[in-house]
Amino acid sequence: MSEEISKQEEFVLRTLEERNIRFVRLWFTDVLGFLKSVAIAPAELDNAFAEGIGFDGSAIEGFARVTESDMLAKPDAATFSVLPWRTQAPGAARMFCDITLPDGTPSHADPRFVLKKVLNQAADLGYTCYTHPEMEFFLFKNAPVAGQVPVPVDSGGYFDQTPAAVGHDFRRQAITMLEAMGVSVEFSHHEGAPGQQEIDLRYADALSTADNIMTFRHVVKEVALDQGFHASFMPKPFTNHPGSGMHTHFSLFKGEENAFYKEGAPDQLSDVGRSFVAGILKHAREFTAITNQWVNSYKRLSGGGEAPAFVTWGHNNRSALVRIPAYKPKKENSTRVEVRSPDSACNPYLAFAVILAAGLKGIAEKYPLSENANPEALPTNLDEAIRAMESSALVREALGADVFEYVLRNKRAEWDDYRRQVSAYELDRYLPVL
Repeated sequence: MSEEISKQEEFVLRTLEERNIRFVRLWFTDVLGFLKSVAIAPAELDNAFAEGIGFDGSAIEGFARVTESDMLAKPDAATFSVLPWRTQAPGAARMFCDITLPDGTPSHADPRFVLKKVLNQAADLGYTCYTHPEMEFFLFKNAPVAGQVPVPVDSGGYFDQTPAAVGHDFRRQAITMLEAMGVSVEFSHHEGAPGQQEIDLRYADALSTADNIMTFRHVVKEVALDQGFHASFMPKPFTNHPGSGMHTHFSLFKGEENAFYKEGAPDQLSDVGRSFVAGILKHAREFTAITNQWVNSYKRLSGGGEAPAFVTWGHNNRSALVRIPAYKPKKENSTRVEVRSPDSACNPYLAFAVILAAGLKGIAEKYPLSENANPEALPTNLDEAIRAMESSALVREALGADVFEYVLRNKRAEWDDYRRQVSAYELDRYLPVL
C-alpha cells in the first residue's frame, strides 16, 4: 500500500469518527450503468480497504456467471464523500469501489476497470484525458405510472427563468449538494423542452468525471424526490420535444501542455487533435450501441433538433457528431473537441472508454480529418447499432471480451422485446381503419 493511499484511508477513518458517521455506502456500477450499493459499519472499513467486501457477482448485471460468482468490492479512499442529504445523526458517507476477483486481480467486467484500462493506454502514450459533460434531464410532476403521460414541472424553454419553486430552485439545491460532495459544477440553466434542465460539470480527469456522473444522477433523483418531483434521464420522453443528451468535451494533455492546441493551425487544432476527431468519426457507428444503449436513445438521435444523425464534424453546427468549439485567444488550454452523440442514460465508464479508444486509434494510425462529403448516417435504431458493434475489433478490445459479449446479448434481448410490442401509435392509427 502506497503512503499516499494509506494517508487517504487514514483521513477516511478519522472523518468517520469526527463526524459521527455510522453508515458507509460502497458504490459500484453494473455493465448497464446502474448504481449498486452496500452499506457497511465503520468498524468493517479497515478490512474493506485491505481485502474488500464479498458479494455475489452472478446477481449483478454482466458481472459473472454463476460458476464465478464470488467477487470483492474494494473501496477507493480517494472517492470518499459525506452524503449531504443525511443531515441527521448518525450520518452516512460513500466511496466508489473497484471490483476484484477473490485472488485480488481486477474483474474485467467492472466498468471502472474498463475505463482505467483505456486510460492506462493513453498514459503509456504520455496523455491524460480530461472530460467535461453537459448533463440534460427532465423534471416531472408525477412519478412514472404505466400508461400515463409524464407531466413536466414547467412549460419553460431554453434559458427561461421559471418560477422559483421549480427550475432554478431545484438546480440550486442540486448544485449545493453536488459541490458538498466534491463535484464541481460550471453552470446550469433550463433547456429547450418543458421541464428539461441542464447542469454542466466542470472539467476533470475522465475517471473522476465518470464517478461524478454516477454521483450526479443519484443526487438529482434524491433532490427531485425531496421536492416532490420525479427526475428522469430517459433520452427522449416526448415525441415533439428535444431529447436529453450528454454532450461531452474531450481534451488530451501531455503534462501541462494541451495536445490538441497548435497555434496557427486551422481551428488552432493540432494534428493530434485532428486525428483524434477522425478516429471518433471513423468508429462512431461501431460504438453507438455503448454511447446510446437504449431503444429510446434512437428516438433522440433521429428526432432532429440538435441531436446528431450523421457522422459529421463542424464548428457552429450543433447537429454535428463532433464539434470544435471556438478557440479563445490566450486560452490555449481550452482547446477541445465536443462529442454530441452520447445521452445522459449511458454508462459513462464504457462510453468514455470507447470514445477515447477511437480517438487514440486515430492518433496512432494518423487518420486524416476530411471534409464532410457524403457522410454516413448514425444507426437509426438499436438493432442497427448492435449490428455495427458486432464486427468492431476496436470496441471489443476497448471493452474486453466479457463486457463486449454481455452488452450484445443484453441489447439483442432488449431489441427483440421492443419489436414485439404493439405500440399506442399502431393502435391509434390502424385500429379505427383496418
